[in-house]
Amino acid sequence: MAKGIIYVMETVVPGLVKIGKTGTGNFEGRMYSLERNGYFNVVGLKRRFAIEVEDYDEKEALLDEIFSKARVPGSELFALDIDLVIQLLASFDGRQVYPEAETREESFDQATEKRHMKDDWTSIPDETYHLKQTRKGKGTAVAQMVVEDGAFIVKAGAKCLPVNEGVVWTPEPRRTAPIVDGVLQADVVTKSPSTAGWVVLGGSNNGWNVWKSAAGKTLDEYRKHMGS
Repeated sequence: MAKGIIYVMETVVPGLVKIGKTGTGNFEGRMYSLERNGYFNVVGLKRRFAIEVEDYDEKEALLDEIFSKARVPGSELFALDIDLVIQLLASFDGRQVYPEAETREESFDQATEKRHMKDDWTSIPDETYHLKQTRKGKGTAVAQMVVEDGAFIVKAGAKCLPVNEGVVWTPEPRRTAPIVDGVLQADVVTKSPSTAGWVVLGGSNNGWNVWKSAAGKTLDEYRKHMGS
């Protein structure tokens, strides 16, 4: 039985993913090439999940069949929710290759949670939300976030707090955010209100409660209203 890696990557186009396969020893090289050069005239590719499995040719063919209606003709691109793909791949029996710091069970659970959260996100009106929070000895965070087409955009000019002491993991939007002297220099696009809060607050938070509308309503209030 041939062993190899099946992977899924997000692209710069929201809702468009790449599903592919590669030999075990070729994974890093393949990821480097795709992330640097793009694929099928699509750029901004970024690895999200990869697993080493037996019979990887057959398993990739099965995925192609399952998702055939969502496939961009003549390519390995699919119009799919990437967390759905991660759920499926994480359910395979094999060795998780990426992310290295997580188990298959953790990846599956996180993807499941994100899919549930996306259902809630549809209840949030597209508008500008505000955050103001003080941390003793660290100052006050002040920021604006624009919700637009499912994206949560932290606006440039936000006053951000330093990362909390003892934090062992920081989401990429905060790691790469252009923060100079505590001020965000450019907009940062995130995929959840809590990640947007991370960019500003430098630590874990409940994004449903820290962001408020101009009328003072939390995002959670919109969610509860839609569910009533």
